[in-house]
Amino acid sequence: MFKSVAINLVRAVDEAARELRAIDDEVAGAKLNADVWSVKEILGHLVDSAANNHQRFVRAQGTTELSFPGYEQDAWVRAQDYQNTPWPQLVDLWVLYNYHLAHVIGRIPARAADVQVRIGGDDPIALSALAEDYVAHLRHHLLQIRQRKTMVISRNPDFADRDPR
Repeated sequence: MFKSVAINLVRAVDEAARELRAIDDEVAGAKLNADVWSVKEILGHLVDSAANNHQRFVRAQGTTELSFPGYEQDAWVRAQDYQNTPWPQLVDLWVLYNYHLAHVIGRIPARAADVQVRIGGDDPIALSALAEDYVAHLRHHLLQIRQRKTMVISRNPDFADRDPR
């Protein structure tokens, strides 16, 4: 079960990496408005998700249940200033971190599948479901990045020549 999740994660990262690397830094950093994350901030959020889930995937293997604090995703994104991070560095960080997570997930023993993980005030979730949800969450935000990039380019004619489609 965990091996198939790891394979799906690698597949998602491989598919997205080429597309992400083709996005111009200025397009990635463009904000539609102050309250909406840029493409850079969405990918930064996915780095934060990787970091938080890394701890969960490793620690849950050594116990029968585990509790983690939730995290304030907007505060994390702001504190790390992804908006001013060079896009190629951010893409490389996300790609390499997720390859490592795929390595970790693929080696989780089957006996750990039912370990209950509580995050913040949420109901506990089995480690196997958490791993599957991680990949679904990642895919959701990759779609959001595609949509955000398209919106940014369509609203700014100066970016039209930067769309690699």
